[in-house]
Amino acid sequence: MLERNVLRLAAGSAVAGVALAATAAGLAGPWDGGQRTAERVRAAAPAATGGAHHGPGAAAPGPATAHGPVPGHGPAPGRGTSADRGSAGRAPVPAPSAPAVLAPLTAPARPQHAHAPALARTLDQLLRAPGLGAPRTASVVDAATGRQLYGHGEAAPMAPASTIKIATAVAALSALGPDHRLTTTVVAGRDGRTVTLVGGGDPTLDRARLKALAADTAKALRARGAAPTALTYDTSLYSGPVRHRIGVNDNIAPVTALMTDAGRLDGSAHGPAPRAADPAREAARAFAALLTAHGVKAPAPAPGRAPGRPVRLAATHSAPLSALVERTLTHSDNDLAEALARATARASRRPASFDGAGAAVRDRLGKLGVPLDGAAFRDGSGLDRRDRVSARLLTALLARAADPARPRLRPVLTGLPVGGFTGTLRERYTDGSPAAGLVRAKTGTLSGVNALAGTAVTRDGRLLAFAFLASNTPSPYEAQPALDALATALTAG
Repeated sequence: MLERNVLRLAAGSAVAGVALAATAAGLAGPWDGGQRTAERVRAAAPAATGGAHHGPGAAAPGPATAHGPVPGHGPAPGRGTSADRGSAGRAPVPAPSAPAVLAPLTAPARPQHAHAPALARTLDQLLRAPGLGAPRTASVVDAATGRQLYGHGEAAPMAPASTIKIATAVAALSALGPDHRLTTTVVAGRDGRTVTLVGGGDPTLDRARLKALAADTAKALRARGAAPTALTYDTSLYSGPVRHRIGVNDNIAPVTALMTDAGRLDGSAHGPAPRAADPAREAARAFAALLTAHGVKAPAPAPGRAPGRPVRLAATHSAPLSALVERTLTHSDNDLAEALARATARASRRPASFDGAGAAVRDRLGKLGVPLDGAAFRDGSGLDRRDRVSARLLTALLARAADPARPRLRPVLTGLPVGGFTGTLRERYTDGSPAAGLVRAKTGTLSGVNALAGTAVTRDGRLLAFAFLASNTPSPYEAQPALDALATALTAG
């Protein structure tokens, strides 16, 4: 009865919530100059991969090749889940930004926290929901001021599941910046006899871009008058184990520097899917067939290393990191999260392995001055149950991303799924929820682990950052509504 009464309290703001939700896609920001960061690359069309234990959602902008935007790309259909023109030798320039159309949220002149005691009482009651198991922790801060409004075991390290992707994204943006792109290249020795496809750690490489890469390679070989006698593929950008600790699993492909469509075998764009046992080999075989189709007889590909002082024949570039981060968070893309973690490792001069990436993420976050006591980063995706973060760490990262002095981190916020509208929250906060459009949050789900971390807009226009982490939960069908009720209560504050 107590829980039902509290839920009625959260739902009491329904009338105001519906009015706010009409402009929620803009209000729930902060947005980057009035737009989602990834919309700066609308010339490239949507695509999405990966994801674990989450629901369907809209796709995010896709990449470019040396030809420019790939034709024929469009939004991928939602799928339920379980849990620039540039030369081949240089990267494309960052895509331009459109004029601002919405004013970003700012702190009120006098932040008001008069409702904090009532909010604490409401959250205390909602945290007692049996569906949240035990232990359960919480942190709520005013994103504009950094002031903590509520805490419950907020410093305790907990299994974060996919909410750890917030940390992965912050670290990658800190290390590389929002305009960085992942580049897959084709190189040759000085005599042009051995051609090597070099993986650049880009799981968003798809068939259309691979086809364009093969066309550029064939053109370059003809210009050189060279006919390859050997075709190799190089995955040496990454080191350490290729398989994630969870083993063969539809939620993640072998983590390799070369793959197309994240190793998917069923044509899906995101969510669990059968994966190739050796994505690099399959990508190289497809590339060889495409070369042949473009008039270059290609021998069977074999693993190898790029020659010393190679000649670059062609290249294809991913979308900017800002868009990759948004895609990672919106669709809980496990393959892309691991790629971002390894890119962070390389930028930090650490091995691009699970261990090296975890150390690099921790190093980058440490430079931001966030609380790392007890934190453990065993992977970038959150599939490893040995991962540990605190609710306080997650809200600190979200507050850093909302800081006007740190614009390079803004995609962390703009990439969060919007309750009732996008990504892994598309099917939550529906049926007239007063929080629809006002809650943006990263979901986290493993067996017995459920989490939600993101932002909520209050009735008086304040932006709150929150993190709710629960362990030993009986079922996601019980835990998720309880987590949603907690976030909904914030919008009524």
